[in-house]
Amino acid sequence: MGGLESGLAETDATKIFFTDLNGRIMSLPVNPDNMDRILKNGIGFDGSSVPGYARVENSDRLLFPVPDTFRVIRFSDEKLGFFIGSIYNEEGKRAQADPRAALENVLARAKEELGFQFAVGPEHEFFVLTGDEFRDGIHSDKAGYCQATPHDKGEVVRNRVISILKGCGIAFEKAHHEVTPSQHEINLDPADPLTAADRTVLFNYVTQKAAQELGYHATFMPKPFDGYNRNAFHIHVSMQDHEGNNLFYEKGGDHELSQTACHFIGGILKYARETSIIMASTFNSYKAYVIEREAPIIRNWGYSNRSSMVRIPFTDSPRNQRLELRNPDPAGNVYLQMAVLIAMGMEGVKEKIDSGKSISGSTYKRNVGARVWDKRFLPRSMYEALVEAEKSRFLKRTLGERLYSSYMDLKVREWEGHRTHVTGREHDLYLSR
Repeated sequence: MGGLESGLAETDATKIFFTDLNGRIMSLPVNPDNMDRILKNGIGFDGSSVPGYARVENSDRLLFPVPDTFRVIRFSDEKLGFFIGSIYNEEGKRAQADPRAALENVLARAKEELGFQFAVGPEHEFFVLTGDEFRDGIHSDKAGYCQATPHDKGEVVRNRVISILKGCGIAFEKAHHEVTPSQHEINLDPADPLTAADRTVLFNYVTQKAAQELGYHATFMPKPFDGYNRNAFHIHVSMQDHEGNNLFYEKGGDHELSQTACHFIGGILKYARETSIIMASTFNSYKAYVIEREAPIIRNWGYSNRSSMVRIPFTDSPRNQRLELRNPDPAGNVYLQMAVLIAMGMEGVKEKIDSGKSISGSTYKRNVGARVWDKRFLPRSMYEALVEAEKSRFLKRTLGERLYSSYMDLKVREWEGHRTHVTGREHDLYLSR
């Protein structure tokens, strides 16, 4: 094992990380002395206890650590050996409900069919709060966009996260306080989609543990507070050929944007409604799609326009020509989000789907006359997103029938739980009637 063996020797504990279908981070602690055997044979776990993975009558699953994902994470109280894991069934075949496998399959098809590869750069947004119970006094500061200390009290958390990531070989691009009090953003260097998804799992774990070390609570909940911006998970993406040429760049094109990029955007816009339950996967997610809170509400695209769903950021370099998808949030399953993004774009390229005209001016200031059910818009409720996903042959084809069925079952049950739960707001409005 070479370097892996020496790395494991300096750890206090070793864990294999994976996600359930909802995107929650799971981990299985293992004895590093057994790593040779675990790498070869995997280690068993109960798949029926992980949402969406297996039924109780056929629940044995195997977790295989992926050697290339190994990191030594240096927290204040321990050195943790970190692996990302792949899920297999007891026959040694890749589990159909493994979300990481879904992303691998989409990337393999893109490379085999068209020779394309991708670079992505997510924006990681989170709140740093004074506790884990949400109330008025929980904000750790009242700072705004890019404000400096002493107003930005969460800077100590950002710096700690950046330091831990640097210690395990992961570089950041920029980090700052966001517009909303207590909200922060850290962007890592771009990577291929699978690496970026693995890093997101690592990032979320490190962020929450680092905040805890410093007496705070970090949350990736999409919309913790009324009247403030949401936590978003904007994904920047570019596409390259086998020689590394950026296929989204075209000299002389409108804003140097290629026709291929426009078709990629066309695919995203076409399938945005039926894939919304992947990009915004919780009941809470849809409370964020409101005017003037930097969340997209309409299926559209524009140049440097933060009110659009797909944004083309300014760049002065052909190498950096890219698009930014702005409707995902960090509560979703990052592997499924990446898989669906690439698949939507690829469908657009293959079918030469028209992206329509780019928008200028703020979407929020347009008198669009929204109706209760309006297909110009992104879904505005979890129910609407589920209805669109239930009809989607594209989503079923992208995820595979087994994963799609399990995911939809989880989300329908989540919706039913919210639909039948009586809230305090309902008491305030209706109890006196």
